[in-house]
Amino acid sequence: MEYKIIEGLYYTKGDEWIKIEGDTGMVGITDYAQDKLGDVVYVEEALVGKKIKKDEAALTVESVKAASDINAPVSGEITGVNKGAVSDSTLLNKDPYGKGWLFKIKIDNPDELKELMDAKAYSEYRKE
Repeated sequence: MEYKIIEGLYYTKGDEWIKIEGDTGMVGITDYAQDKLGDVVYVEEALVGKKIKKDEAALTVESVKAASDINAPVSGEITGVNKGAVSDSTLLNKDPYGKGWLFKIKIDNPDELKELMDAKAYSEYRKE
Protein backbone atom coordinates (compact mmCIF):
# COMPACT_ATOMS: atom_id res chain seq x y z
CA MET A 1 0.00 0.00 0.00
CA GLU A 2 1.17 3.50 -0.79
CA TYR A 3 0.95 5.88 2.14
CA LYS A 4 0.62 9.63 1.81
CA ILE A 5 3.90 11.40 2.59
CA ILE A 6 4.04 15.20 2.41
CA GLU A 7 7.02 17.13 1.02
CA GLY A 8 8.41 19.89 3.25
CA LEU A 9 7.89 18.06 6.54
CA TYR A 10 10.44 16.29 8.72
CA TYR A 11 9.77 12.70 9.84
CA THR A 12 10.86 10.44 12.72
CA LYS A 13 11.39 6.68 12.73
CA GLY A 14 8.51 6.62 15.21
CA ASP A 15 6.21 7.94 12.46
CA GLU A 16 5.70 11.45 13.78
CA TRP A 17 5.98 14.47 11.48
CA ILE A 18 6.89 18.08 12.20
CA LYS A 19 6.15 21.13 10.08
CA ILE A 20 8.45 24.07 10.80
CA GLU A 21 7.02 27.59 11.08
CA GLY A 22 9.78 29.94 12.24
CA ASP A 23 11.02 28.69 15.63
CA THR A 24 7.91 26.57 16.18
CA GLY A 25 6.97 23.14 14.90
CA MET A 26 3.52 21.63 14.42
CA VAL A 27 3.55 17.90 15.20
CA GLY A 28 1.32 15.01 14.20
CA ILE A 29 1.39 11.36 13.17
CA THR A 30 1.92 10.08 9.65
CA ASP A 31 -0.60 8.43 7.37
CA TYR A 32 1.30 5.16 7.96
CA ALA A 33 0.97 5.54 11.74
CA GLN A 34 -2.77 6.25 11.69
CA ASP A 35 -3.32 3.25 9.41
CA LYS A 36 -1.34 0.92 11.69
CA LEU A 37 -3.16 2.24 14.78
CA GLY A 38 -6.58 1.65 13.29
CA ASP A 39 -9.53 3.73 14.44
CA VAL A 40 -8.30 6.32 16.95
CA VAL A 41 -10.76 6.59 19.85
CA TYR A 42 -8.93 8.91 22.29
CA VAL A 43 -6.34 11.69 22.08
CA GLU A 44 -4.71 12.90 25.29
CA GLU A 45 -4.24 16.65 25.50
CA ALA A 46 -0.55 17.64 25.56
CA LEU A 47 0.38 19.96 28.45
CA VAL A 48 0.95 23.52 27.22
CA GLY A 49 4.04 24.99 28.92
CA LYS A 50 5.67 21.58 29.44
CA LYS A 51 9.37 21.40 28.56
CA ILE A 52 10.07 18.21 26.69
CA LYS A 53 13.15 16.49 25.33
CA LYS A 54 13.53 15.01 21.84
CA ASP A 55 11.98 11.49 21.69
CA GLU A 56 10.14 12.01 25.02
CA ALA A 57 6.39 11.19 25.09
CA ALA A 58 4.27 14.33 24.65
CA LEU A 59 0.89 12.58 24.78
CA THR A 60 -0.85 9.26 24.25
CA VAL A 61 -3.37 8.27 21.62
CA GLU A 62 -5.58 5.22 21.98
CA SER A 63 -7.04 3.22 19.14
CA VAL A 64 -9.19 0.12 18.93
CA LYS A 65 -5.90 -1.83 18.73
CA ALA A 66 -3.52 -0.18 21.21
CA ALA A 67 -2.37 2.88 23.15
CA SER A 68 0.67 4.63 21.68
CA ASP A 69 2.92 7.40 22.95
CA ILE A 70 3.43 10.28 20.55
CA ASN A 71 6.97 11.55 21.02
CA ALA A 72 8.42 15.00 20.46
CA PRO A 73 10.59 15.00 17.30
CA VAL A 74 12.69 17.83 18.83
CA SER A 75 13.33 19.30 22.27
CA GLY A 76 11.36 22.37 23.31
CA GLU A 77 8.30 23.74 25.06
CA ILE A 78 4.77 22.72 24.12
CA THR A 79 3.03 25.94 23.10
CA GLY A 80 -0.26 24.76 21.66
CA VAL A 81 -2.68 21.86 21.44
CA ASN A 82 -5.17 20.90 18.76
CA LYS A 83 -8.39 20.92 20.80
CA GLY A 84 -10.25 19.76 17.68
CA ALA A 85 -8.32 16.48 17.60
CA VAL A 86 -8.75 16.04 21.36
CA SER A 87 -12.54 16.40 21.06
CA ASP A 88 -12.78 14.49 17.73
CA SER A 89 -10.11 11.76 17.63
CA THR A 90 -11.31 10.59 14.20
CA LEU A 91 -9.45 13.58 12.69
CA LEU A 92 -6.20 11.62 13.13
CA ASN A 93 -7.50 8.94 10.78
CA LYS A 94 -9.28 11.29 8.35
CA ASP A 95 -6.64 14.04 8.00
CA PRO A 96 -3.35 13.17 9.78
CA TYR A 97 -1.37 15.96 8.04
CA GLY A 98 -4.07 18.62 8.38
CA LYS A 99 -6.89 18.87 10.90
CA GLY A 100 -5.44 15.90 12.81
CA TRP A 101 -2.25 17.66 13.99
CA LEU A 102 -1.59 17.19 17.72
CA PHE A 103 0.59 19.88 19.29
CA LYS A 104 2.94 22.80 18.66
CA ILE A 105 6.42 23.01 20.12
CA LYS A 106 8.83 25.95 20.42
CA ILE A 107 12.10 24.46 19.20
CA ASP A 108 15.07 24.70 21.60
CA ASN A 109 17.73 23.33 19.26
CA PRO A 110 17.17 23.64 15.49
CA ASP A 111 20.20 21.35 14.92
CA GLU A 112 18.03 18.42 16.08
CA LEU A 113 16.07 18.77 12.82
CA LYS A 114 19.16 17.44 10.99
CA GLU A 115 18.59 14.09 12.74
CA LEU A 116 15.12 13.75 11.15
CA MET A 117 14.19 12.45 7.69
CA ASP A 118 12.83 14.43 4.77
CA ALA A 119 9.92 13.05 2.71
CA LYS A 120 12.19 11.11 0.35
CA ALA A 121 14.20 9.50 3.18
CA TYR A 122 11.02 8.67 5.09
CA SER A 123 9.50 7.09 2.00
CA GLU A 124 12.61 4.91 1.60
CA TYR A 125 12.55 4.05 5.32
CA ARG A 126 8.89 2.94 5.08
CA LYS A 127 9.65 0.71 2.04
CA GLU A 128 12.22 -1.29 4.00
